[in-house]
Amino acid sequence: MKLSRNWLSRYIDLPMSDDKLSEILTIVGLEVEGMEQIESVKGGLAGIVVGHVLTCGKHPGADKLSVTTVDLGNGEEPVQIVCGAPNVAAGIKVLVATVGTTLYDEDGKSFKIKKGKIRGEVSLGMICAEDELGLGQSHDGIMILPEDVTAGTLGSDYINLDNDTVYDIGLTPNRSDATFHVGCARDLAAYLTFHSGEAVDVKMPDSSAFKTENTTLEFDVEVEDKEACPRYSGVTISGVTMGPSPDWMQKYLNAVDVRPINVIVDITNFVLHEMGQPLHAFDADKIPSKKIVVKKLAEGTEFNALDETTRKLNADDLMICDADGNGLCIAGVFGGMDSGVTDVTANIFLESAHFNAGNIRRTSTRHLLRTDAAKVYEKGSDPNVTVAALKRAAQLMVELAGGTVTSEIIDVYPAEIKPVEIHLQYQKVTDMFGVEISNDEIHAILRAMNMEISLVGDSSIKVKVPTDKADVTRDVDLVEELMRIYGFNKIPIPTKVQSTISYKEHPDRVAVRNLLSNHLAAQGFYEMMGLSLIESKHYSDQTEIDNSEFVYINNTSNIHLDIMRPEMMRSGLLSVLHNHNRQQLDVRLFELGKSYRAVEDDFEETEHLTLFMSGKRYGESWMANAKESVDYYDIKRYVHSVCSRLGIQKYQVSEIEKDSRFQYGLSYHRGKDEIVRFGAVQGDIADKMGLKSDTYYAEFHMDMIIKALAKDIKVVEPSKFPNSRRDLAVVVDKSVGFADLEKMARSADKKLLKEINLFDVYIDEERLGKDKKSYAISYMFEDATKTLKDKDVDKIMNKIMGGYEHQLGAEIRK
Repeated sequence: MKLSRNWLSRYIDLPMSDDKLSEILTIVGLEVEGMEQIESVKGGLAGIVVGHVLTCGKHPGADKLSVTTVDLGNGEEPVQIVCGAPNVAAGIKVLVATVGTTLYDEDGKSFKIKKGKIRGEVSLGMICAEDELGLGQSHDGIMILPEDVTAGTLGSDYINLDNDTVYDIGLTPNRSDATFHVGCARDLAAYLTFHSGEAVDVKMPDSSAFKTENTTLEFDVEVEDKEACPRYSGVTISGVTMGPSPDWMQKYLNAVDVRPINVIVDITNFVLHEMGQPLHAFDADKIPSKKIVVKKLAEGTEFNALDETTRKLNADDLMICDADGNGLCIAGVFGGMDSGVTDVTANIFLESAHFNAGNIRRTSTRHLLRTDAAKVYEKGSDPNVTVAALKRAAQLMVELAGGTVTSEIIDVYPAEIKPVEIHLQYQKVTDMFGVEISNDEIHAILRAMNMEISLVGDSSIKVKVPTDKADVTRDVDLVEELMRIYGFNKIPIPTKVQSTISYKEHPDRVAVRNLLSNHLAAQGFYEMMGLSLIESKHYSDQTEIDNSEFVYINNTSNIHLDIMRPEMMRSGLLSVLHNHNRQQLDVRLFELGKSYRAVEDDFEETEHLTLFMSGKRYGESWMANAKESVDYYDIKRYVHSVCSRLGIQKYQVSEIEKDSRFQYGLSYHRGKDEIVRFGAVQGDIADKMGLKSDTYYAEFHMDMIIKALAKDIKVVEPSKFPNSRRDLAVVVDKSVGFADLEKMARSADKKLLKEINLFDVYIDEERLGKDKKSYAISYMFEDATKTLKDKDVDKIMNKIMGGYEHQLGAEIRK
């Protein structure tokens, strides 16, 4: 939000410097993010002084030039200046650009006044005309000042420059009371009153001259939707003359980045930024029925907007209509092409209304119309300022556009919105401040903010909050108001830091997350943070999740993101796609996040660790295998890496079933508790999302990881005795997996067999036979009490080989 110091000065005296004002604004919650100096004259007349022409004679080498001596009032010798103006003469007072001064031409290009010679005569400055200083367009001659002006007076002091300082305020969404200049002036007045001990008044806009001249242009107003429009006020002004608004108004509007359009529109914008009340001016002659109806129209109704765009309305959009139901304006958001004022408008119906904040925000974001009026309404406008703003604007239209008020004020206000009453305990203030603040100070701050207070016993008060503070509804909100005016910077910072010893149960979720993040980052993965919101269209053809489990939200900021993500794959694939679309095809991403589902009358959040891989296995290189793409075994390798880092070893392995997200893959689980599932992303999903290469995905369940880590850690002393290794080559059917062989070997011995590793897979139909493969497996044996003998190991190996041959139909290669 932009705040003009000059404009603010209309309502409150500001004797402090620009920097001090910036500091106070920030203290009261209007954080100044930037400050800009606006000069009405470029350069601010720096280097320009009043000079007294002592002598003036003809230039010996040029008929049209004069040689003058000028006293610059600096106590030094007069300077010689060559001047070409026809009206230069001895005895006059003039404005002089001294040597070194920078002036600007009409195109904004700068040039510096230098010591020089003109036709052989020394010239030490320039006597200026008004166009040369940017003070006007005249170049008929130099500016001649009154005789009583003192030589040496700075040009910036003599010419009352209308410079301004504009503050860029980072306005938070809750500050409905500070979207306009008068509201900011009230905050400043409250702060200055409390801290100075002297009352600082806010000079409110004067509308006392408002009066109805006649009732020749009466309108009727009907509000059908009183919830969306609690108050609607209006009045007519006839006989206005369209044209530009005065310079002073245009300067104020330009300062806050509002483009002047014409006198009527500029007045509505001026009052909006002055009093915080959006207004809308209709061309009364374009509403033959002379009736306004506030209601919602049918879904899909077309509306011709002021920007010459035809929009289809939503059934929830509140509209300002005529008696026939034709849309004139999207209420509080945007005007219509068929009812707006033009250069030939003569009669005005002026609207000043209070609309429901939520309804305006939904409509504004739905149609991507983030107008100044909508931004005010969505924060919560003051319902009790509509008539005052209406009078202010109507009076300005009479004064500046030559109009006449031709109706009584219409005010449809069926249920008065009264100030909120809040019960405030003194102790609550002390507890939240962290320091003792006296009751008198609390009362003084509240009164400085124009809040009525009444005592409730000795320990609390009741406070009436003005209706312009839509966000102040609880005692904690009231304490925040007190803190703003009291000053956060007045609350002392403790000189001692106290801490207590805390105990965290094992395993600590935060520590586990950090461990996983560090581990995967060391493996070359990048962490991503996907949105918890996603478009439901991504799940239109899926079968693994019932639509009744979707958690729908009313997202007014982006209506397309309408559900919380029910699983993690698709939101992560959007990040993969984001990289693919930017020529980053070699992707290694991980995310720690949550999925959300509706379960009966409740909601369920599940935390996950997800991995995504696509593109080439290695970076660009001369090596022969550098162009190989990642495959299923790469994602499996990193899944095992995570499990190994966490110490998760014992689990069952199953193929993924009933999950349409995967083309193929595995699930590691302990009974019904799934630790992780991983595999190749289903081709249909990848194609619909537009992925550029095959993508592989792993999904860990954090609850199961924490459960697996919850067991006590046992430390076992390393064996003092050597281990023994055996290698075995086993020919099996292609349908038999290594997991089957490992499981059978584990069942043969659970005491001495410590490790089983697969170190080679060999397939050759000519040597092994059709649909056959050979596994090369190593077995590591160890006894912590003695040195193993060959006969002990051979006994176990024979049992393993027998199981392979008889139960799996394997052939032992010898």
